[in-house]
Amino acid sequence: MVNITAAPNGKGVTRREFLAKGGTFGAVVALSGMMPLRAALAADARIAQAPLVDKGFASVRKIGEGLYATISDESKGIQTMCNGGFLAGKDAALLIEGYVTTAGAAFQFDALRMASQVPVKAALNTHYHFDHSLGNAFYGAKDIPLWAHAKVASRMAESYLPIQGITKTAMTGPVEKQAKEAQSETVREHLQSDLGMMNAVYDLVSSTVLSMPNHPLDPAALPLKVDLGGLEAILESFPGHSGTDIIVRVTAQNVVYAGDLIFNTVYPVCFDAQATMSGWRATLKTFASWDKDTLFVPGHGPICGQEGVRNLREVFDDLAEQAEKLHKAGVPRAEAEHRYAVPEKFKSLGIYAWGFTIGPAIAKLYEELESGKH
Repeated sequence: MVNITAAPNGKGVTRREFLAKGGTFGAVVALSGMMPLRAALAADARIAQAPLVDKGFASVRKIGEGLYATISDESKGIQTMCNGGFLAGKDAALLIEGYVTTAGAAFQFDALRMASQVPVKAALNTHYHFDHSLGNAFYGAKDIPLWAHAKVASRMAESYLPIQGITKTAMTGPVEKQAKEAQSETVREHLQSDLGMMNAVYDLVSSTVLSMPNHPLDPAALPLKVDLGGLEAILESFPGHSGTDIIVRVTAQNVVYAGDLIFNTVYPVCFDAQATMSGWRATLKTFASWDKDTLFVPGHGPICGQEGVRNLREVFDDLAEQAEKLHKAGVPRAEAEHRYAVPEKFKSLGIYAWGFTIGPAIAKLYEELESGKH
């Protein structure tokens, strides 16, 4: 693994700067952070009522025998940004996610050491996106093998190295121009939310030296059983969010670390070139077929049960229904991307940025309708 350093000033982007530049993103993180456990989950004997550790920006809570969930609250800091966790058996431990900063990965490692002193077998990136991988170098510095889908290293390089070679203006300029020339206030607002996210991504990526996984997992060789000593995890690959998604499933305890295949209380991020609406919906259908007591650690948002899967499927259904109506009405794709209307029942859901979530979802649904996949 290539080692990673902090930003030149040793600080990187501050939370205040990130939220200020994030626009709509800054607002949504406050909505989608550390929400109280739902009543049904609060009564689940697997879930500890008190966290093992709580640093504000993230907390770690026991959710089973040897199983822990790291849940981020970006409104209080962006050291982690996504959710993850770790598994600790009698012989070894498995860490899940590299997070967005080395400080985030260090926080989770320290939490593991509060729970167990067993050797770390590996750390896993559930996929390549920046909020799950920019902190990887912490693991490299500790000689912890970093596992990920076989395409994660190349996708990280393709996506983030170019950003590090350009100015922020070069990255955001075209969208700024589109926002200024927008013919409607709705489109202008959507583009402004995209600019907020782009600014945040640029600041985070440009302050990082990338650290790539050194243990590629061939999806054709999955599922893979990982024995940690009295605790068995299964790594599985599913389509949907990024083309590099791997989940960690502990079938004996009905617990799943789902990565970004599940967004809870927020609209799903669908911008990735390899995101597939039909594939993602098929994945969620599979998740829904699992035991009714399955506990899911989503990539973003609070821990959920099958109700979280059900809610996300309803969001995808609504996106598909509206896309189909717009398509049948002859609305051009570029216009349709901004015509989706958030229904009343989803008004409480956060939206990170329109062009990272809803806009590309509609565009991909149009593609599927036109190719006959829908």
